[in-house]
Amino acid sequence: MLYIVPTPIGNLADMTYRAVTVLNEVDTILAEDTRTSGVLLKHYGISKGMLPYHQHNEHKITQRLVDEMLAGKTMALLTDAGTPGISDPAFYIVRECIQNKIRVECLPGATAFVPALVNSGLPTDSFCFEGFLPLKKGRHTLLTALANETRTIVLYESPVRLVKSLKQLGEYFGEDRQCSVSRELSKKFEENFRGNIKEVHDHFEAKGVRGEIVIVIAGKPASKKSKKSSTQDPEPEEWMDESNEA
Repeated sequence: MLYIVPTPIGNLADMTYRAVTVLNEVDTILAEDTRTSGVLLKHYGISKGMLPYHQHNEHKITQRLVDEMLAGKTMALLTDAGTPGISDPAFYIVRECIQNKIRVECLPGATAFVPALVNSGLPTDSFCFEGFLPLKKGRHTLLTALANETRTIVLYESPVRLVKSLKQLGEYFGEDRQCSVSRELSKKFEENFRGNIKEVHDHFEAKGVRGEIVIVIAGKPASKKSKKSSTQDPEPEEWMDESNEA
């Protein structure tokens, strides 16, 4: 069996009781970085063998891990922070486990974009999560498409690239588009700064940036014409035709 175990995105107190219990019971813990996970395990008094599992070795060792689970071992997968599989390794080993009929269970827990999205003050009923933007190839194409996205947009970014990315977002989306940047979520110096893209850019350009970053951007406003048409109910005849076809 494989457990996917979310870990705190900053504050170690955000670890769940169930996650601690699972980590104490499994045979092996797969860690994106054994040094980072080691701090967490030591904090909770968990003494288990760890194996490194990350984007640079997952294709090489997954089959061996699958064979061990088929032989009866139970494993847990951790990443440095948050839920494995959300801009972190997990997809490949989960897929292989499913194909080999190995039970996979994902525990609920910390994910950085959820508190950032809710705290942004932007619509949360419908949104798209894009993770990290491509550094080069495909970046222009994706930003062009996202500029016309009407749902709230959620991105991850590194502190060293934040200011440059905000400037570029202003060029594609317009500097007056509303957005929010969250950093150091759940930590002592957590910051959620809101405004239009230019205001947010200028704020972080002036003060410098540290910590992991989540950017939340308002979707493209719907035109007056589309707003009007979207609120109109279908004609009764259309519903009748659809019913007859069914």
